[in-house]
Amino acid sequence: MLQFLPTTKKECEQRGWTQLDVILFSGDAYVDHPSFGAAVIGRVLEAQGLRVAIVPQPDWHGDFRDFKKLGRPRLFFAVSPGCMDSMVNKYTANRRLRSEDAYSPDGRTDLRPDYPTIVYTKILKQLFPDVPVLIGGIEASLRRLTHYDYWQDRLLPSILYTSGADLLTYGMGEKNNTSIVRLLMEQDCEIDVTLFRNLMMRHPQRQTVMLMDEREIPRGIRPDDIVLHSHEECLRSKLAQAENFRHIEEESNKYDAQRILQQVDGRWLVVNPPYQPMSQTELDQSFDLPYTRLPHPKYRGKRIPAYDMIKHSVTLHRGCFGGCAFCTISAHQGKFITSRSKESILREVEQITRMPDFHGYISDLGGPSANMYAMHGRDLNICHKCKRPSCIHPSVCKNLNTDHSQLLDIYHAVDAIKAVKKSFIGSGIRYDLLLHDTGDERINRVNRQYTEELITRHVSGRLKVAPEHTSDSVLSIMRKPPFRLFYDFKRIFDDTCQRHHLRQQLIPYFISSHPGSTAADMAELAIITKSLDFHLEQVQDFTPTPMTVATETWYTGYHPYTLQPIYSARSQRDKLAQRQFFFWYKRDQQQQIINELRRIGRPDLIKRLFGQK
Repeated sequence: MLQFLPTTKKECEQRGWTQLDVILFSGDAYVDHPSFGAAVIGRVLEAQGLRVAIVPQPDWHGDFRDFKKLGRPRLFFAVSPGCMDSMVNKYTANRRLRSEDAYSPDGRTDLRPDYPTIVYTKILKQLFPDVPVLIGGIEASLRRLTHYDYWQDRLLPSILYTSGADLLTYGMGEKNNTSIVRLLMEQDCEIDVTLFRNLMMRHPQRQTVMLMDEREIPRGIRPDDIVLHSHEECLRSKLAQAENFRHIEEESNKYDAQRILQQVDGRWLVVNPPYQPMSQTELDQSFDLPYTRLPHPKYRGKRIPAYDMIKHSVTLHRGCFGGCAFCTISAHQGKFITSRSKESILREVEQITRMPDFHGYISDLGGPSANMYAMHGRDLNICHKCKRPSCIHPSVCKNLNTDHSQLLDIYHAVDAIKAVKKSFIGSGIRYDLLLHDTGDERINRVNRQYTEELITRHVSGRLKVAPEHTSDSVLSIMRKPPFRLFYDFKRIFDDTCQRHHLRQQLIPYFISSHPGSTAADMAELAIITKSLDFHLEQVQDFTPTPMTVATETWYTGYHPYTLQPIYSARSQRDKLAQRQFFFWYKRDQQQQIINELRRIGRPDLIKRLFGQK
């Protein structure tokens, strides 16, 4: 029978454990599933023979008993905020508290602090000053160097510096954590901070960040290192921050990256290069670990919204080569695709079919972008030299193989399983990949077949796509395709539904207040979507999140790649003025929209949007 990782002293004693090797602290509820990062790292470390426990959502008030209850680990404490950046998870684009935390029991919003990586680490350092603390997960990845924090509206140093942790691990954590624990296990003793730091400096670990004095930097500052403007320089100059970001993003998306150094408060952050992408075998091994696929029994009778969404879904691959300007995926997962084997995917589907509440429907066969499975460069030597943040913007790379054959094969194999009535695609689809003319008629034919099967067999009434805007100038800044491709895809979708007598909807996502977007651009968006008979539902105001080119543009006022000024709606008034155009069809919004169009000197758009006024 599969066991959960222990979460209490009693559960450890039931296994006969008197001391743990690693204790993980997570801002999320403990769901033992491969979509939840703390569970993945816990299982990966367990597979190395370690005694591992998870403390989910510890109480950070009072006497800190949750931080003390399992004692001192032999190797280290590990801290993660959970599956999302804690501030995005907790606050809206208007900096208001969200009504629900999807990763907490019953959606409770009071079970994690702001910036849990910092809060948990400082408590552990106060209680166990001699024990190494490693931080990781999305919050560490996005905040590993100087970054703009929207919620404090200021530039902050690396979260490693702020938290006082001993090491930061960035990206997906299987390879770096495995390498670290293997090095530590060779010591055959209890690890303290001094020994840990000495080991990490003598044996620098890929995909990690350390803070050290200049004399401690392994092999010193080398000619091939990328030395960024210091944190203090960035505080003085927004242009310096913009210049930094291009290097950070490019090195995050290279096969063979360089080491990055940045000075803060007289010391040096040393960002060791990332690992090359995981192999298919390595990714399969991660997904094939003995997860129970369930929330811990402590949550019996309680609902964990994020688990409800994914419990009957399957992740097919990692990585996304879209490089969207506002997206954090490449900063954490990277742009290169690693796909699971067909056998691993089918094993997981079979597991799902045996769940008591499974009624025949796979909710998603997806990934960061659902239709990038098994896609990569034809000539990997070219990929090894490439530093483009996107393989499909401003145009699809000629070296990229966009053949959907292997993905179709996965769909067919899943649908052939007797217990599966239907499989849906709930993740986002890149329709520009479907419409791309590859110059190879066989691939073009396969991609047309994929589009047909997607629409006719895998849509649960509504297919969600993300054009994001209608202005081509804004879309270019977003690194998204021209809007004419959305027209093309909508025509195909409507024609296909009509031929097959399907009553299905195409649901487009749009963003307001993205860098480059003006109120006039949003008015045009309203006019265009009205002409397409959309009453928009899936909309959002741009939220600046660390480690994206859009955020750096929004904060600095310069595009990091051109260093040219870019307009952004920064004030609450300007942001709300852009957002209201989504809702032109609501009577209570119309007079405000008319007033705004007059204010910006575009009364000509009033008639186009509302007729005679």
